[in-house]
Amino acid sequence: MADTDLDFTTGESGASATIPMQCSALRKNGYVVLKGRPCKIVEMSTSKTGKHGHAKVNMVGIDILTNKKYEDMCPSTHNMDVPHIKRNEFQLLNITDGFMSLMGDNGDVREDLRVPDSDLGKEIEQKFAASEDVHQFRYPGLCAVCYGGGVCSGH
Repeated sequence: MADTDLDFTTGESGASATIPMQCSALRKNGYVVLKGRPCKIVEMSTSKTGKHGHAKVNMVGIDILTNKKYEDMCPSTHNMDVPHIKRNEFQLLNITDGFMSLMGDNGDVREDLRVPDSDLGKEIEQKFAASEDVHQFRYPGLCAVCYGGGVCSGH
């Protein structure tokens, strides 16, 4: 027997991070993977079918993690990957030493997220300080997935 412990993680039945969707079925404000990055579609246009080939869909998307702009073109009948987006909302319980104490919908408390050093962080602290009842303050932009536990742009 080996002296080391092996830790194997298992996926759920829908463990894939993306699902295929026909390009013509995508819509503005939806999500798609562009250049390997999960993006929110901000612009879409379709070119007409030419003498040879398919109608093409031109998409512009903003990366939901970095806010960078990506552009891609795809035939309308081909499939593109659509990321599985899970948005969790947390209730802000407290701010201590620059870290937020957050409670999820299931009642679990996280205390490992730092208040961001940005305008969003200042806004969170101001709204938290102004709130009389701490349990009534909710901020939907908090994302425990983005940047390995940072704060996202509100995808």
